[in-house]
Amino acid sequence: MRDRILREATHLFAQKGFEATSLAEIAAAVEIKKPSLLYHFKNKAALRVAVLAGMLDHFRGVLPQLLAAAAGEAKLEPVLRALLGFFDADRDRARLLLRETLDRPDEMRELIRDHVAPWVRMVEARIQQGQAEGHVHAHADPAAYCVHAIQLVVGGMAAAESLGVLLDEEPEAAEQRLVEELLRMLHRGLYRATPGSEFPKPLSEAALSPRD
Repeated sequence: MRDRILREATHLFAQKGFEATSLAEIAAAVEIKKPSLLYHFKNKAALRVAVLAGMLDHFRGVLPQLLAAAAGEAKLEPVLRALLGFFDADRDRARLLLRETLDRPDEMRELIRDHVAPWVRMVEARIQQGQAEGHVHAHADPAAYCVHAIQLVVGGMAAAESLGVLLDEEPEAAEQRLVEELLRMLHRGLYRATPGSEFPKPLSEAALSPRD
């Protein structure tokens, strides 16, 4: 039930905004009464924090496993695919993060510092390893790259449905093209052009997280 509440709250907060969404609407979407919702979350502010912290904290548990699986390699392909896959599985996640970052920058800074900074430091270390081994551009700024990668993924996923019209294709095909090109850009912006350094295969051939 808690997961269902968080999922519906994510959707409604992303679509309507925090202020315009009532607890009664969220309870109705979950098909429970408002008092039952308040059993899990004492108020709407607590629910908002739980939604955002859950999203931002996702990679704290996932990232060490991804990096350990690629031990001895500097490549970040699994991390990039996981980041894109997480937001591709539910575009409301990206829409909500973008909305909240614009609406409540001070609060979001604290949440990002607490929940995102630790795993970003791990990615920075892997980029620095790649620089030492000669795979990554020596002039790349690991910390700034991580920030831009997050910005591109969140902003790109949030706007793909609207901006995809510029590709003059069916919506699903257009969004897929945008995601694949974003992944290519993230890869090429980091790694030196050497034999065998091309990104292995497009996203259409390499599984992202399935949509919920």
